Amino acid sequence: MTGEVEIRRLNATDEDAGERIDRWLAETFEDLSRTRCKALIEDGQLSLDGAAMTDPSAKVRVGEYALSIPGPAEAEPKPEDIPLDILFEDDELIVVNKRPGLTVHPAPGAWSGTLVNALLHHCADSLSGIGGVQRPGIVHRLDKNTSGVLVVAKSDAAHQGLSEQFAAHSVERAYIALARTAPKPREGRIETRIARSPHDRKKMAVVRSPDSEHGKAAVTNYRTLATFGQEPGAPAGTPAACEVECRLETGRTHQIRVHMTHIGCPILGDGTYGRQATLKKIATPQGEVLQDFRRQALHAAILGFIHPVTGENLRFETELPKDMQRLRKFLERL
Repeated sequence: MTGEVEIRRLNATDEDAGERIDRWLAETFEDLSRTRCKALIEDGQLSLDGAAMTDPSAKVRVGEYALSIPGPAEAEPKPEDIPLDILFEDDELIVVNKRPGLTVHPAPGAWSGTLVNALLHHCADSLSGIGGVQRPGIVHRLDKNTSGVLVVAKSDAAHQGLSEQFAAHSVERAYIALARTAPKPREGRIETRIARSPHDRKKMAVVRSPDSEHGKAAVTNYRTLATFGQEPGAPAGTPAACEVECRLETGRTHQIRVHMTHIGCPILGDGTYGRQATLKKIATPQGEVLQDFRRQALHAAILGFIHPVTGENLRFETELPKDMQRLRKFLERL
């Protein structure tokens, strides 16, 4: 099966102007290499405000770009016998407790070994097709290295109903994070806009100007559940780490990770937003040093929603996975 031509549109701003265009495209679209972008440009697949661009070394100018990507032969995900921690299942949907390290759906660099591959094996032909061939039934996602509760639609009716609840922000979503220092105040609301970082297009960032319409609105409500130790070199009473519950009103890419870093409490083990090397500063009175935690210490602990077909109120709560339990026990000894 050959996919249709994909058109990707993006607006270049003053911040982008002057960058080499093939490099800019490759940084913007993580799934396209610079070599691939260069070939597409030379093949006449890029336009600026409707005018073709064929020079990969040209500088970015302010305006609307459109990149046409001819569809390759689309490889359908194969069923794979991967163990699943199933919390609930009926004919309409399935709720799983995703382990850390499991990618949700196939993507460049992870075409197999994903949750979708596992679900195709477990559910056979009963997954909703609304999400497309690469992500059947997927209504929402968790980052690869975030663990926790995730719901997948098995029927189109369930997919539609769940999607409407997520869009209306009526789904209960609570996460537990282990992070550096502690928020001030200990309980509060973070309300910003989040967009792709202008400095690193693989990352998201808080939009600094409060009046900007750039990016998307993002709201996280948090409360500190526990604090641990004393931050080295900081005023007395400044914790070295904390346990925080974060409840989402919106679901932007990397939202909790970005928001926690924004308030000065990066999540432990987050090498993208949390300066992972800072883990080595934490030590117990006995001299035990916290070794690198190999993922962001973030767990989707609670998911609550109305069953889109039966109308039943469903709520699932899971305990911290073993790696985060071990990390928390270490923090308790500080």
